[in-house]
Amino acid sequence: MTVVVGTAGHIDHGKTALLRALTGIDADRLPEERRRGMTIDVGYAHLRLPDGSDLDFVDVPGHDRLVGNMLVGAGEIQAALLVVAADDGPRAQTIEHLELLDALLIRDGIVALTKIDLVDPARVVEATELIRTVLAGTTLEGTPIVPVSSVEGSGLAELTTELLQLRDRVLGHAPPAPAGDPVRLAIDRTFVIKGRGAVVTGSLRGGRLERGALLRLVPGERVVRARELQVHGATVEAVVGGGRVALNLAGIDTAELGRGAVLTTDPRLQASPVIIAVLRPPPGPVAVRGWPPTPGAAARLHLGTEQVEAAVGRGRTDLVPLPDGRVVARLRLARPIAVAAGDRFVLRRTASGRASGGTVLDSDPPIGPARRRADPTQLAGLASSDPIEQARALLGLHGVLDPIRLPADPLDAGTIGAVRLARQLVARPIVAKLESEALAAVAGPTGTGSAGAAGLASGISRAELRTKLSRSLGRTGAVDRGSAGAIVDELLNGLVAAGSLARAGDLLHEPGRASVLPEGVLAAMDRLERSLASATPPALSIAVRAANCPPEGLRALESSGRIVRLENELAYAQAAYWELARTAVRLAGPGPLAPAAFRDATGTSRKYVMAILEDLDRRGILRRTPQGHVVGPRAALA
Repeated sequence: MTVVVGTAGHIDHGKTALLRALTGIDADRLPEERRRGMTIDVGYAHLRLPDGSDLDFVDVPGHDRLVGNMLVGAGEIQAALLVVAADDGPRAQTIEHLELLDALLIRDGIVALTKIDLVDPARVVEATELIRTVLAGTTLEGTPIVPVSSVEGSGLAELTTELLQLRDRVLGHAPPAPAGDPVRLAIDRTFVIKGRGAVVTGSLRGGRLERGALLRLVPGERVVRARELQVHGATVEAVVGGGRVALNLAGIDTAELGRGAVLTTDPRLQASPVIIAVLRPPPGPVAVRGWPPTPGAAARLHLGTEQVEAAVGRGRTDLVPLPDGRVVARLRLARPIAVAAGDRFVLRRTASGRASGGTVLDSDPPIGPARRRADPTQLAGLASSDPIEQARALLGLHGVLDPIRLPADPLDAGTIGAVRLARQLVARPIVAKLESEALAAVAGPTGTGSAGAAGLASGISRAELRTKLSRSLGRTGAVDRGSAGAIVDELLNGLVAAGSLARAGDLLHEPGRASVLPEGVLAAMDRLERSLASATPPALSIAVRAANCPPEGLRALESSGRIVRLENELAYAQAAYWELARTAVRLAGPGPLAPAAFRDATGTSRKYVMAILEDLDRRGILRRTPQGHVVGPRAALA
């Protein structure tokens, strides 16, 4: 694993010169930077340590007007090399960079006291004491201070030794991720190599990235292939654990790429315009101008290599103070950015210029009724150090939750007060409410149900009840329409299996209450359903005649969801359809799915394949692209 170290410090204190003396690499890569003698954009270098391992360096600007560029580099570092000139001592940007490193919770670092060749030994001692003073109370308090001269070379050997120990400290705090963990690369540079196409660079986080891997671009939801990987200018087959990486991408143009976007295999990462986060006060005295933030306060949020305008929400639960001085805040972003729960960021307030650190608690907060029902206790619970308490708060806030969003997995659903339905976690009070509504609807105001009033049977159409309960679920939990329907379907199936409800054709009724649908029609419905339980079912009209199923039986099968009709003459039994849907999602997972590949995998023909793919696209289970069908936003329904 390669550790990424970021430089920090005031302009003209010798950050780039020090890296050049250490590594032999000039991190000033732009002609204007060399002409003006200052770092304008982020630069990169690497050092081969005595034990044969490497350190990656991110060289950032020190000018006060380029703090945004500084944070582009600092957003992905694991340790800091704070540079202070002995003749100048700590200055304005030294303090500001230190505050930003504190906001990012960077706890491992070294201070390089540069330009000692320009001062006498007494000044070196004085500057060292000044540095210790400014480090006090920050995450870098107690950091080693190494006097060096980039011109004469004195102190460089000692600094290299300290860097080796710094690497070991970082790995001790954060050992390499398992190779199977998802990977994530926040893009900091994009360019084109003639004849090769788009190239991006960034600092890799996570497990193992191999040449040929398929990555998801967020925002954008494009799937791209890593055609080639390079580390320090050399082509490699795989990168494990982190460090600076360059990727030559296939299947995308540089116009679709940009600094701040993320390439990932992590399903938790998503593009979001709103987050709930816990904010920490800046270091220093408790009374800091601009802290705590007020509703509507404007700021700039820096996360990874991204920066975006943000504002604190104005709702009654959009700003919740915590006893330890932190606050939980709902932040509205000017545009969606790639974000996941647990991400650390810096928030620089527009009015005061002060920076505070934050951690994302919820990357997709509920909207509508679920948001209005939120209470301060739930938001405070999100900031708990106990993962079970966090999970309970997250479930209480949303009502319905994808298990992948839990802060610790696996967690027993019962422990956090949830029931698993359709692969989702649903809060127990919501499940109880839906069950009560289902039983009441079947009984009806007079005990006959809506369908009984129409003279067809005692009970209610499953389709009608499904719609009614799905709407109720949408009012009580943060859930999309497709997921709500799947949850209700499983809940109703459970009530039937438990004997709380009985089914007759497309009707649900109270146990013991007879259906008026003739037994012959029910038997014909069963015959028709069986004939459509195939990957290549017969034409619907032929199957209907063969089963001798009357129109009311066909309507009952469709409305109850026992058969899924794709076209006028094409229908599948429910189980057969969803088995094909699961196969399509599985095949589309590694990369775009071509119709021919789906045809071969299912042993069908183009007639069936195109109808199924188009239907899955309409449902959002798959998404059609020029390269083929990829996994869609509602793939979990399959």
